Amino acid sequence: MPSPLSSTEKRESLLTIMLTFFKVGAFTFGGGYAILPVIQQEIVYKRKWVNQSVFSDILIITQGMPGQLALNSAIQIGVRLRGTAGGLVAALGVTAPSVIILLIIAAWLYPMVHDNIYVQAAFYGLRPAVVALIAYAAIKMGRDILHGWKGIILSAVLLVIAIISQIHPILVLVAGGLAGLVFFRGSQTDA
Repeated sequence: MPSPLSSTEKRESLLTIMLTFFKVGAFTFGGGYAILPVIQQEIVYKRKWVNQSVFSDILIITQGMPGQLALNSAIQIGVRLRGTAGGLVAALGVTAPSVIILLIIAAWLYPMVHDNIYVQAAFYGLRPAVVALIAYAAIKMGRDILHGWKGIILSAVLLVIAIISQIHPILVLVAGGLAGLVFFRGSQTDA
């Protein structure tokens, strides 16, 4: 449960929350993990609604929830800022651009551009950009949340296991949690 705002903290307006998440939803291609650097930039660095540690915790929680990463993160941050109403407007803000864009594409643009070589070329160029954004998010998060050799080694081992075995991501998360219980219990400073 998010902690209530102290009397010194500014209470964000519902419109600001919705517009911020609308911007996140409107300027993100690729969805999923490609949206992480955009959310992080807006929520952690620009607006300072949560710090990096809380943002990382939110991402960990959203990994265990069904649904889209962006939507689940938006709801959690919205609830943290303004309760249920904040969660609802954050969800509306982050999903509205996709709905609007899909309606425009389906109604008008797709029939005109579906065989256009320039449009296809642009989308082929967007694919590597999405991979680059995902890699950036992973490196940035790693720098912010991996402290000490145990965390770095565990992260590398879990990555290798995930790549080689191609096991389900939930099993990687469970393995990480169990390893945390074994290696990091009682040692917050070197985790």
